[in-house]
Amino acid sequence: MAKRDYYEVLGVGRNVTPDELKKAYRKLALKYHPDRNPGDKEAEEKFKEAAEAYDVLSNPDKKAKYDQFGHAAFEGGAGGYSGGMDMNDIFSHFGDIFGDFFGNGGGGFSGFGGFGGSASGRRARTASRGSNLRIKVKLTLEEIDKGCEKKIKVAKYVPCKTCGGSGARNNSFETCPHCHGSGVVTEVRRTILGQMQTQSVCPHCGGQGQIIKDKCRDCNGDGIVRSEEIININIPAGVADGMQLSMSGKGNAGPHGGVPGDLIVLIEEIPHDTFERQESNLYYNAFITFAQAAIGGSIEIPTLSGKVKVKIDAGTPSGKVLRLRGKGLPEVNGYGRGDLLVSINVWIPKNLSREEKEMLTKLDKSPNFQPSPSKQERGFFDKMKDLFN
Repeated sequence: MAKRDYYEVLGVGRNVTPDELKKAYRKLALKYHPDRNPGDKEAEEKFKEAAEAYDVLSNPDKKAKYDQFGHAAFEGGAGGYSGGMDMNDIFSHFGDIFGDFFGNGGGGFSGFGGFGGSASGRRARTASRGSNLRIKVKLTLEEIDKGCEKKIKVAKYVPCKTCGGSGARNNSFETCPHCHGSGVVTEVRRTILGQMQTQSVCPHCGGQGQIIKDKCRDCNGDGIVRSEEIININIPAGVADGMQLSMSGKGNAGPHGGVPGDLIVLIEEIPHDTFERQESNLYYNAFITFAQAAIGGSIEIPTLSGKVKVKIDAGTPSGKVLRLRGKGLPEVNGYGRGDLLVSINVWIPKNLSREEKEMLTKLDKSPNFQPSPSKQERGFFDKMKDLFN
């Protein structure tokens, strides 16, 4: 079954603001929450559908990919997202959505205690996620045409080798006395919807459930240190200037063994000396002599894959555009190629010898060198005469 448009799912427009998006999602989450609809599979699917739509549209990078490519942007996990959120994923995001609504100061939301509390206790112990990294990669048209692999040295946070990323010296941990190892603290409040049970990350252990007794001296207890890493980046053919590629897990390492962030690769296209680009089409200005334009012939045209011969018909006017199909750039989604559009320009020399001027003067007197209106032009002139007579 095809997925519905994320904007349609949340009932918002493409120019929705973050606050409007959050409000729309909160309304649907309350309506289809499993605790309000026990045993209702349709409501549960709509609950997951709304969560998936919000997860994409609330993330600027994912939203940009979705706006450009739709659901195809995430097929097969492309762009760092593959969909299929489970309930733990969804409830882990509730702190951001419901924290201000229920007054828990941004803590996690675990469920509706007054409706059976089936979601309570589902929040898993979490570790801090590493931050994303952004780098810029410059590409030539030739590299864009074929696709390429780039090896980039990236300065980033990596797990500390001394403590294995834990932050503790000699694995010296003890159970957090405030959350008793759960990583969360629970609070029950009365709201207009009934009794609400909320959870927030334990402020003492940061959700780890344990605290460090003796910090690692190399990373000072953070579990991460600054270093450099060479990353191989596979650039697909057909990318465009300003496009962003996401490499999941290649960003900064997360503190204390947390999930690493993503590496966001911004594509910058180097201007080409020969071609102009518009989407997947290429444009080229070809210059021919007056004689070639008059009697015809053939000229060589450069392409990204080598030179090709193009026929010039006799009487070709300056400004005529020839289309070489399939000689442009590949589509980024892998379907087809653009064209190479060749604009013909007749070269008019400025510095002529006396003999050349005499020759052209003789030719100019020939009837074949006198301009004559075409049938279409004569028809236009006849209509203009009728209007003014």
